[in-house]
Amino acid sequence: MTEHVKTEIEAGIMTLTLARPDKKNALSNAMYSAMSDGLERAEKDPAVRVVLFQGDGDSFTAGNDISDFSAQASGKDTSESQAHRFISTISKATRPIVAAVQGNAAGVGTTMLLHCDLVYLADTAKLMTPFVNLALVPEAASSWLLPARIGHVRAYAMFALGEPLDAATALACGLANAVVPAAELRAKARAAAEALTKRPAGSLNQTKALMRDMDRIAAQIGREGALFRERLQTGEAREAFAAFAERRKPDFSKVTG
Repeated sequence: MTEHVKTEIEAGIMTLTLARPDKKNALSNAMYSAMSDGLERAEKDPAVRVVLFQGDGDSFTAGNDISDFSAQASGKDTSESQAHRFISTISKATRPIVAAVQGNAAGVGTTMLLHCDLVYLADTAKLMTPFVNLALVPEAASSWLLPARIGHVRAYAMFALGEPLDAATALACGLANAVVPAAELRAKARAAAEALTKRPAGSLNQTKALMRDMDRIAAQIGREGALFRERLQTGEAREAFAAFAERRKPDFSKVTG
């Protein structure tokens, strides 16, 4: 476990709070592990009817901690990545998942929302999937789920150009249920989670299962994951991470893919 993910269970709701605000809730390996542990516990605990994700501070999450990516790309970190475990776990979750998103939701901060059932955005929210900027590829089946939700050209611009979606646009595209002032976000998401706890759990689980093509999702995650791991070892990825650390623009002209 890690102090950077707070887990609370009350009135049938497991709340998982990303609590690393000084780093914009950038996700470390330990944080991914703690979130996976929470989701796995929710599947086994009949007292948990709904899972609610939220983040402390002014950002939902900056996505994967870039220092972890850099260590993997350089070969300094050979430990098993917990990011893949989290992606697999959230994609298979049977409990309803609610998300409360403020500020930046980068990378997995956006792609995980495609596996949530109700999504509420603060008016400050920005959804970003700049995988190509880091010489990587999309994950969490987002290369299929995001175009299916918002259309190919808009999804491609998010992936390839790193173009963000503001809260109003995300709502119009069908990526969120509502946009509210930041001060009202947690109350709005909590009220939705509470409403779900009063619905028949079996019916909710079966409805969710009917709405998701689990075989296709698992296959896409597997395909993306293999390419993602390959991309981490490329010269392009090393240049992207070095440029990020050195606060400069990357130069991909002299490196190969």
